[in-house]
Amino acid sequence: MRLDPEDQAILQGEEGETRQRMMEILIALGKVFGAEELIPISSAQVSGASYKTIGEWGLRWLQSINARVAVPTILNPIGMPREGWEEHGIHREFAEKQLAILEAYRRMGVKLECTCTPYYIHSIGYGDHIAWAESSAVIYANSVIGARTNREGGPSALAAAIIGKTPFYGLHMIEKRTPVLTIEIDGNKAIDRNEDIFGALGYIAGRKAGNSVPIFTGIKPNRDQLKSMGAAMAATGAVGLFHVDGITPESRIFKYRVDALERITIEAKEVEELFRSMDVDAVAIGCPHCSEDELLHIERLMGGKSVKKPLYIFASRHVIDKSRRVVERIRKAGGFVIADTCMVVSPMLERYRTIMVNSGKALAYVPDMCGSMARLGSLEDCIREAIG
Repeated sequence: MRLDPEDQAILQGEEGETRQRMMEILIALGKVFGAEELIPISSAQVSGASYKTIGEWGLRWLQSINARVAVPTILNPIGMPREGWEEHGIHREFAEKQLAILEAYRRMGVKLECTCTPYYIHSIGYGDHIAWAESSAVIYANSVIGARTNREGGPSALAAAIIGKTPFYGLHMIEKRTPVLTIEIDGNKAIDRNEDIFGALGYIAGRKAGNSVPIFTGIKPNRDQLKSMGAAMAATGAVGLFHVDGITPESRIFKYRVDALERITIEAKEVEELFRSMDVDAVAIGCPHCSEDELLHIERLMGGKSVKKPLYIFASRHVIDKSRRVVERIRKAGGFVIADTCMVVSPMLERYRTIMVNSGKALAYVPDMCGSMARLGSLEDCIREAIG
């Protein structure tokens, strides 16, 4: 791998042991994937933030790092809200460990926004090279914005944040972003009428696409629907980039014939089967974190009625602050609107046997991460279940 004089100096330990270790991580990663050089990045997003997922050894590793990030860096959701964690059944020992993780990242200069939707906070543009770790954020940045990032692991994203560079391979390269698979939807008229079906489409598409770059035809999702579909694909498969014909930015620049690619069809019956009926103990929305539009939609669907089943809604502090009046009305009706964490990486929802979600990503992760059965529904279904 070609290294410039600055990189060589870091590798030789001239800027400290920590930066040397971080450079070693990037070089090792680059060699595995055949990268010939490192390229500068404009931002990073770091996972490995919840004590539930990284545990004691992860905490100790973070505390051993003695360096600051070189580019704007945002943290993934942690295992609890920073305020009011006691009322959600979080044990004090867990809370103390979680706060220690936050302190370790704070010392590095990482922005403690604690969200899986960093694109609502940090502006990135088409063609920007970044190093993001959260799978749903990666696929959104690549597909909806047209930025360029691989699906980083927690350590490699942090290494890139500290060095300010990442290996040049994979989805950073334009030739790796070309669609190789067409996904068409059977019965797309019904899909157009159901705005909440895109998470289910992504759930199925991820299983069928694996780690390829697909292009969808015959659908016209908005940004929240693209977010939902992409997050589910990244959860059930290893998709880091998708295109929607005529919708996503790069679908217009590649010279390809959709009918010449390998073709996969998602049948309407496959989608319907995911919406099975099941009694639920709680409802959870916001995986990925809700947008301002989604919070407003939730509040309107509630119609001023009080909740009868626990209703958890997750969003970033940034979005909650910008939606203060809407959030106050939801909370007044008995709903929890929670920052910093989510249903997947927090132990707070482990007390429930069954959870209703409107997210294909949550449908994939809740059973293993929370030990609960998950039921998929539309956003309207979820609110109807919560208010009775």
